[in-house]
Amino acid sequence: MEEYGKLLVFAMPIFLILIIIEKIYGHYKGEDTSPNMDSVSSVSSGMVNSLKDVLGLSITLVSYDWIASKIALFDLEATFFTYFIGFIAIDFYGYWSHRLSHQINFLWNKHAIHHSSEEFNLACALRQPVSSFVNLFTFLLIPAALLGVPSKVIAITLPIHLFLQFWYHTKHIKKIGFLEHILVSPSHHRVHHAINPEYMDKNHSQIFIIWDKLFGTFQAELEAVPPVFGITRPARTWNPIRINFQHLWLLITDAWRAENWKDKFTIWFKPTGWRPENFEERYPVTKITNVYDFEKYGVQHSKKLMYWSLFQAIITLLLISYLYNSIALIGLPNVFIYGAFIFLTVYSYTELMDTRKISVFWESIRFVFGIGLIFYFGDWFGMNQLFPFASYIIGGYLLLSLAVTVYFVTINFEKETMIVAQS
Repeated sequence: MEEYGKLLVFAMPIFLILIIIEKIYGHYKGEDTSPNMDSVSSVSSGMVNSLKDVLGLSITLVSYDWIASKIALFDLEATFFTYFIGFIAIDFYGYWSHRLSHQINFLWNKHAIHHSSEEFNLACALRQPVSSFVNLFTFLLIPAALLGVPSKVIAITLPIHLFLQFWYHTKHIKKIGFLEHILVSPSHHRVHHAINPEYMDKNHSQIFIIWDKLFGTFQAELEAVPPVFGITRPARTWNPIRINFQHLWLLITDAWRAENWKDKFTIWFKPTGWRPENFEERYPVTKITNVYDFEKYGVQHSKKLMYWSLFQAIITLLLISYLYNSIALIGLPNVFIYGAFIFLTVYSYTELMDTRKISVFWESIRFVFGIGLIFYFGDWFGMNQLFPFASYIIGGYLLLSLAVTVYFVTINFEKETMIVAQS
């Protein structure tokens, strides 16, 4: 918990700087691929996902340690060669877990968030699942376990492998020459994120593109077919927590509505997107049928709300950085209370980004929760030890946040009233 939190304190500023550089470069080139609201949503998704991982809010049904103890043929030391073997094994594991997440209905729920952005930029790399509470794919590391790769090698290599997938989420890097035949490139990954029929469910590899070529899922980016990004059932929200559970909710409601008991059971294991017969007509959901003719979500928004959303994301990044850097100081179970506050924060301000009236309710709950924590602990989780008056600053921020939320909801309500009156 503490070690991973420290690693993220180091990694988060690097990711943020690269996202800002991409934004500036896009303006310079006249091709801004990172709309602010989309980027805020993506960064917010990254925050709640990292929080889930740091707090250990997931379980592994069968641990790598247990598998290795039963089937290891060798007892390897943690050498450079062992790390190389572990990295290749993790990349093999990543290909198949990624591919299965695209092909099986209930597994798609944990991966849909990553594809939900209708843009393609470095920020969308941070759209990672908070809904994956159970790790089902440890068995895919059997090749590493057979060779006796130590568990500490796997534990160190996994986050490195994940972080190395950040760089290729961009439209600004075109094809990269002979490396296209070896590595997953931005071009390969643009294909993977596209919803064009020619590109769907292709290029599942994560570092080495060889797996797609070996298992028949490779597709090169075509000059005549520009990739269109998103998911065919668009999320239509900036709230990453809502996005994380949209597909699951559809599966639950479809299973409940299904009259055939076979459909109630098999819907979970059918190919992604499958629904019982006639359900598209009886219970329609928004679906993109023409990838070249649909309106992206949230392109019309208040500049004031955009700037406020950026401010909220920055403040939340600072709050979460303090948590990751002070896990030992905050201690158990208080880190989980702090985590709950961060989840509530992200939920509240992304509801406001969607201009939902209920955001006032969530912000009120957050205000009461935050002020209650300050009164209960006497300060903000030990922050007063770092600089005086921290609890007053946090309290003032919470009050400001509540007031601004009420302001935006009131303004939006007045606009809706005027539209209705004019019509």
